[in-house]
Amino acid sequence: MMTQADYRAVIAAHWAGETDGAHDLGHLDRVWANAQGIAHELGGADLEILWPAAYFHDAVNLPKNHPDRAQASTASAQWAADYLAGTDFPAAKIPAVAHAIAAHSFSAAIAPETLDAEILQDADRLEALGAIGIARMFHVGGAMGGLLFDADDPMALHRPLDDKRYSLDHLEVKLFPIAQTMRTAPGREMALSRVEWMRSFRSHLLRELG
Repeated sequence: MMTQADYRAVIAAHWAGETDGAHDLGHLDRVWANAQGIAHELGGADLEILWPAAYFHDAVNLPKNHPDRAQASTASAQWAADYLAGTDFPAAKIPAVAHAIAAHSFSAAIAPETLDAEILQDADRLEALGAIGIARMFHVGGAMGGLLFDADDPMALHRPLDDKRYSLDHLEVKLFPIAQTMRTAPGREMALSRVEWMRSFRSHLLRELG
């Protein structure tokens, strides 16, 4: 059977350096760690399914503003299924891996139908929260040509929220609400804790801005 190092090496070779700072090997390592933690708390998960699902969930990684972004997770699922079919991975479990990958994406809007899929979705969404979520938010915003915040109205008190132009707006537009979408109790608890930290970060930022 393949090991964590094997899965990691496979996706690294597949990406061939074509990754961004928010979707790199570190992201995959953290998603796997999140999935392990949630699975340990819940019991009943199949780590043999979660392992390749965590490392292959972004096999096809498209930018946030790409017109086919919503199809990226299903393309990743197909890539993973095709790859695993050529290995000694149990054939009967390949559909479960593919489903977990397809359902992990926020933009795909595919409801997870298994515990493993719920865990992977939560594990990936935790990456959008907390300190790492803040770092990834500003990184992606900058890569898309956005500004850190609206210097005249950082809290959008007198303008519509616009997270394509201002990264800080993304907290209210998408990231804070993510905690309410978590599928598992451990995932939800971790998400709420991370959201609390993000609110504290924003308060500190606003104080520095005066």
